Amino acid sequence: MLQSRSLSAIIITLLAYSSALHAAQTASCSFSTFAAPTGYTFSEINGVSDDGTVVGQLVDNKTLQFVAFSRAAGGAFTIYSAPKSSATWLYGSSASGVNAGSYEDSAYPGHMHGFTLQGSEFSEVNYPKAGNTWLFDVSQIGNASGSYSASATVTKGFILVNGTYTSIAYPNALITNAWAVNDNGEVVGSYVSGPVSNGFAWQNGKFTTINDPGKKYGTALSGVNNSGVIVGYRISADNAFGFIYENGVFENIVYSGAKYTVAGGINNNGLISGQIYFTASNSVGYTAVCK
Repeated sequence: MLQSRSLSAIIITLLAYSSALHAAQTASCSFSTFAAPTGYTFSEINGVSDDGTVVGQLVDNKTLQFVAFSRAAGGAFTIYSAPKSSATWLYGSSASGVNAGSYEDSAYPGHMHGFTLQGSEFSEVNYPKAGNTWLFDVSQIGNASGSYSASATVTKGFILVNGTYTSIAYPNALITNAWAVNDNGEVVGSYVSGPVSNGFAWQNGKFTTINDPGKKYGTALSGVNNSGVIVGYRISADNAFGFIYENGVFENIVYSGAKYTVAGGINNNGLISGQIYFTASNSVGYTAVCK
């Protein structure tokens, strides 16, 4: 049972929906792009730490296995597979060197497990009594967020602070994914309670729905920093368009000449990470500073 922020995985669960609000402006962004290492293709590009380390997932072009990666600010890639796993993701990273991720075990049928990785130190994270757990993010002070299968048909989010789990479930939603968390305990993510995905922010038990005005198939919020600046993307047909959300204002993230651009995370310095698609099978990673 896989849980992914990738475009294809989200679109498959969504149906058409539209909202008529004011159009968002385009942010002024300075991009730095990078290619996947030789022999691999990008599957997902997710979070970015304060020291500029980007994390995500690759596909091995020979074996077609899904493996996790981290890319240091200087450009060096590290590829990682969790022990006894059939697929591994990294979603979030902190400047203290802690990475948050998930893996599917190699048993049949496979189950999902969250984990943290600091250097070679691997620690598994499983929500109590849940069949599957996904760990999506870790903040600078160690707040973590993720999701778990509450039943065969319901997925809920959670925040993990000082060893204590708090469930995050949007009312009547079948799926609540807690994609990112900051040091202030603010969680952002997405929930599905009807035909589309909706973005949300959650703090101290209170939900705020945040949907991009240009969405058709839905909104997903993928990152939040300590200043409360949020990144995410709206989904339209087979495309996803990244945005920044700050003080109630949406600004689109657009790379000139690209078919679409997805935002995966944002660090406390305002550096954004994500993926630029020129075609469905041709993409590069990026970091960007946007104004």
